[in-house]
Amino acid sequence: MRRFIARFLNDEDGATAIEYGLICALIVLVIISGLAAIGGSNEGSYGRTMQKISDALKG
Repeated sequence: MRRFIARFLNDEDGATAIEYGLICALIVLVIISGLAAIGGSNEGSYGRTMQKISDALKG
């Protein structure tokens, strides 16, 4: 029983998996934040471009 408890306390596989999971979650949050920032700032320029194309096709 003592060996089982000692082996359980020295086992770091679960901690490593949790660390990798946290790193992946952080990377995903950064990507989503970046895409949201880029999308929000480019929304006006896409609208202006589409309006110019529409105007050019009408005329």
